[in-house]
Amino acid sequence: MSTDENELFSAVDALLEQVAQDELPAPAERRRLREAAGLSQDQIAKVLQARREAVGNWETGRTEPRPPKRAAYARLLEGLAARFPAPAPAPAPAPAPSSYNDDGSYKPPPIPTYEEHLAQQEAARTTPAVYIPPPQWPPAEEAPKAPAAAKTPSAGSTAKPSASSRRPGAKKAVAKPAPAQAAADPRFENGPLAVLDVEDGQVVAYCVGGLVLDVPAKTLPALVDWTLTEAKLGQARLHRSGRDADPMLVLTPAVLERYGLPTALTPQERNAGRLGDGHKVIKQVERAGLELTQRGFGPWTRIFRRPEDGSRYCVQLCIPAWGALPMNEWDDQKDPKLPTMAAADLARFLGSYADRVMTPRGTTATTGVALMEALRPPTRAEKDEESGAFKSALNADALTALYPVVECEVPDEHPVLKGKWPRHHQRTPDQMLMEEPLSWCRDLTDDECLKPYLVGIDINMAFAAATNSLVVGLGGPTHLTGNPAFDPKLPGSWLVDLSHVDLSRARVGGRTVDGTRLPSPFTPSGERPTGPAWYATPSVAYAVQLGFDVAPIEAYVRTETGRYLDPWYDRLRDAYLATMADLGVTPGMDDRAFLAAMAGAKDGDPAMALLLKAIKATAKGGIGKLRQRSRGQVPFYEPWPALERKTWRPDIRAAVLSTVRVIMHRKMMKTAAAADIYPVAVATDCIVYPSTGPSPLDLLPYTPDGKPVTGTFRLGVSPGMVKHEGTQTVLWAEEQFEKNAGLFNIARNIKNGGRTADDDGE
Repeated sequence: MSTDENELFSAVDALLEQVAQDELPAPAERRRLREAAGLSQDQIAKVLQARREAVGNWETGRTEPRPPKRAAYARLLEGLAARFPAPAPAPAPAPAPSSYNDDGSYKPPPIPTYEEHLAQQEAARTTPAVYIPPPQWPPAEEAPKAPAAAKTPSAGSTAKPSASSRRPGAKKAVAKPAPAQAAADPRFENGPLAVLDVEDGQVVAYCVGGLVLDVPAKTLPALVDWTLTEAKLGQARLHRSGRDADPMLVLTPAVLERYGLPTALTPQERNAGRLGDGHKVIKQVERAGLELTQRGFGPWTRIFRRPEDGSRYCVQLCIPAWGALPMNEWDDQKDPKLPTMAAADLARFLGSYADRVMTPRGTTATTGVALMEALRPPTRAEKDEESGAFKSALNADALTALYPVVECEVPDEHPVLKGKWPRHHQRTPDQMLMEEPLSWCRDLTDDECLKPYLVGIDINMAFAAATNSLVVGLGGPTHLTGNPAFDPKLPGSWLVDLSHVDLSRARVGGRTVDGTRLPSPFTPSGERPTGPAWYATPSVAYAVQLGFDVAPIEAYVRTETGRYLDPWYDRLRDAYLATMADLGVTPGMDDRAFLAAMAGAKDGDPAMALLLKAIKATAKGGIGKLRQRSRGQVPFYEPWPALERKTWRPDIRAAVLSTVRVIMHRKMMKTAAAADIYPVAVATDCIVYPSTGPSPLDLLPYTPDGKPVTGTFRLGVSPGMVKHEGTQTVLWAEEQFEKNAGLFNIARNIKNGGRTADDDGE
């Protein structure tokens, strides 16, 4: 064969290879061919020298094979298609009669004769399941217009751009399901975030919904510009007066190396929480005219450009290798999954969180408090009637300003307490508002020791549930002195003596309850108050509901009030229920089905399990962030950064925690009155009862018709209802008491005999 012929054949082979790269069967067909041949993904991955996960992504359409693997994969599929042809399609059903004439005018249905209508009615009487309505149709003036012709691609046809025509940064030809909210705002059609990884030497961005983008940027400043101009990432505002979420990029270790960043921080940098200011990448950013926030270049980095038009140009970087996604909030501590999670799966996990909660802003606690402001922005645009221009105005239902703090509500290190007491003075209840989660445990009675089991129940999303319809203060405090009358409608802090509240012989629904076997709802320890103390409004209101007189000594109240946390609760509730539904647990299940579904949820989708934990941590952390304490950033009595936030409101946090205790105590009272059972331990939102059996079904009270008694603890998935936390034996509890000299809370260790109730974000 001559040299010219060899060159021609080589050119033809190259052209055939190009065609093979551009034409691949649909992802579902790829999987069908493999399964028809009895091949596994591992076998194909081994032959093509690829990862098994990559083959799986090719079959789901998340990613597409790249040269030279693409040509080899196409050759394999072509051979399999020859051996295992697709089954013949089912014959198309006969088209329904058209309701339109050829000219597009509406064609009414044929009118039956009177005899035909009588026959239809007779048939309907003999067949009760069939209802034949009398003949009717829209009048001529209401006749619908003929539908416009729509172009629909034929089944299985997916147009693929050629490799030569795909520009850098363009979407890859992947069969991607459309993101749920992408169509709502074309500016963010590719989702709120992307996870960047390196594949076959090319930086690619895995977006929500399986979309994969080529990233042409060679430097970090170029990456920021590409994200702002071409990536179409971000999230639309959650409130009409809020602002859109910045696009978020998650950088994997391979991408860090590509852009000249370390894959791990030094001990000094970890302590500082940021990269050293002299790093070459930071200098790159500065030379490009970009800026960093005061947080610097750390696990959560914001890089922005100051535009002249007043628009916002900012990109958020999330760097898990530097600790951006701590294990106690985002991962499973016993079986960490994030370090080895594929980029596509990480994008699905964080994208689902962004879709259901919001684009992460840092830790779950930081995101939780940011969600409050995103749903209740402090300002709005208002049109000036005279000039016609828009100006900024305050929202009446939001936290809009920083107000003077109240001494009893702030933590010990607050600047307002400087010089009030000696440095290590321990403030007493009459000097400090001590509304904290309940932690209480008591000895078992002789009768309770005869029951073999201790069963723990846990309140779903207890902190979030307590915010539902909770009235909180929106403005500044008003100081009331001279023994003011208590007003349950005014949120705030009240100095009042509740030591006279005796629940030892309380009556609920006409039945007497032994209050000595219940914790006091007025102290975090569950012990009865001994004198005057500061309480949040819900605690004092509960004492009044129990029938006791209260005589406040003084108070700090807020006269501007509102249900500030209602949309925050609604958003987290919906996110929680949607994720539980993904794990197979839905509202409306009967109690046995619910317990079975909860047991099976542990083996559900790992990404959804992590998402559930993150949502719980967001709810709990967001409430805790309302009174964020100094973490050693500044000396004692010096202001720390959190105090500059409008959402630094310890009074709101106290009202939520007070409500949690009140709700729990009210249900414990109702349960004791209905079934004569009493808790032996409480830790935050976990309650432990002695039981004759190992299941909550063995202890919770039911009516004769099998329904839960009104006002008691109810099994279910909704926030405020309870689930099974764990079961241990009474002998186990006695052993733990002996080992720990009585300093042991059963409720904190009822799950797996040692895991605390707070480990799962509750």
